Amino acid sequence: METVLESNILPQGKPKWLRVKLPTGQKYTELRGLVDKYKLNTICTSGSCPNMGECWGEGTATFMILGNICTRSCGFCGVKTGRPETVDWDEPEKVARSIKLMNIKHAVLTSVDRDDLKDGGSIIWAETVQAVRRMNLETTMETLIPDFQGIERNIDRIIEVRPEVVSHNMETVRRLTREVRIQAKYDRSLEVLRYLKASGINRTKSGIMLGLGETEAEVIQTMNELRDVNLDILTIGQYLQPSKRHLPVKEFITPDQFKKYEEIGLELGFRHVESGALVRSSYKAQKHLL
Repeated sequence: METVLESNILPQGKPKWLRVKLPTGQKYTELRGLVDKYKLNTICTSGSCPNMGECWGEGTATFMILGNICTRSCGFCGVKTGRPETVDWDEPEKVARSIKLMNIKHAVLTSVDRDDLKDGGSIIWAETVQAVRRMNLETTMETLIPDFQGIERNIDRIIEVRPEVVSHNMETVRRLTREVRIQAKYDRSLEVLRYLKASGINRTKSGIMLGLGETEAEVIQTMNELRDVNLDILTIGQYLQPSKRHLPVKEFITPDQFKKYEEIGLELGFRHVESGALVRSSYKAQKHLL
């Protein structure tokens, strides 16, 4: 393993398979112009997603709601932690207008955790889905939700508006959860996904990051536990350290290992498995409707 990594390392310390091509294409250029002109808030740009050009070319984009300050302090995440700003009750309409301006076919909505709010932000979540539907009749949606502290009445607000896909990320394996997702609980996240599916959500989805020190057996255990709650779609990607203050990368997972996890996932019965170094939660999201 070490020999392979050493022969594939770029000068900045990342392996060659993590090299990202600059986004190109007419569709990307048009959307980038709209985002800049109207100052639209997509996490594609703010998060410097490596798949931005490919997703935008497919008519998919991701929007983050409820501000950009999170009440949690996960060891892997580059979003600021602190006291969030007041809820912007006009946000649902703003997001809906952004999607219309960009002519998005499939929108992914996500948010920071808002443990400061009694409803966890679930009311704004539901209103945003409804506003997008009113203004964009042909647009399908994926909602990448927080755990809402496992409170069912808050999760129910998402279920009631029936997004085409509802996603909640496990992020890592059971043993590393306390270190990686400090205020989150592994079993609570599993229960959220179980509850969503049991409540009639057509497509449930989750994602994990690799390279934080997990073993192959632990990854496969997580995959099995996700199938046990009837999860439909799984994404597996490489963890990259946002800054020196965040958890270090313990290992760069090889393309062959990602392929192995994809094959295992499909054998376990997942409807879709996206597994690769540059895979992120919304990668090929429009395909997951099929």
